[in-house]
Formats: sequence, C-alpha cells, structure tokens
Amino acid sequence: RQLGDRISKHKAQVWLVNTGWTGGAYGQGRRMRLGDTRAIVESLLSGALNGVRCERENIFNLEIPTECPNVRNEILQPRDTWGSGADYDAKARTLAGMFVENFKAFESETEAGIREAGPR
Repeated sequence: RQLGDRISKHKAQVWLVNTGWTGGAYGQGRRMRLGDTRAIVESLLSGALNGVRCERENIFNLEIPTECPNVRNEILQPRDTWGSGADYDAKARTLAGMFVENFKAFESETEAGIREAGPR
C-alpha cells in the first residue's frame, strides 16, 4: 500500500523490464541480451519512452511500447519473439492463471484499481 501511495503522490511512472528469458519457454528461448536491457533502461531514465505509442498485451494487461531507441522493435512484444504465437499464448495463460490464483489471498485487502490492473 505504501508503494502505491508514493507512486500516486509523486506521479511516478512504473515500468516492467524483461531482464530474463525471451523467445520461447525455458530451454527453447534465450536470455535477454544485456545490450537490449541497457538500452531500454537508458531510454526509461532519459524520458525517451515518455509518450511513445504502446500496444495492449491482453493476457497480462500491460501496455508495451512499440519502439525504443537502440532496441530492435521485434523484441518489444514478447509474443513476437516466440516461434509460435499459440505456444506463447498457452504459456502466458498458464502463468497468468497462476498469478490470479495466488492473488486471491490478497484480494480483500487490495484496492479495486490494483485488482483490475493485473492479468486476465
């Protein structure tokens, strides 16, 4: 609750940066390139992503930038990095379901806006 209050008070932007696995399930994909991670973080800190066009990722309910300086656009949408979009969707639905199930323990003490922001 304190984090949410501080984000609201200071009008802070919050970004989720994939520094882990991309392009497939573990063992099929690969680690996110360090150079891409650095370029994304540098763009966030410089404000280069402020106001950039985003696309909604429906399973996790995230807004994902369509472009980022010094980063290939094709890695920005996680689904596009997988060899099979159907495989991505299946794995994403499984992970989102696990999140939703785990979150049930916290729903009663969580504000509606936070509950609505999570995976579907």
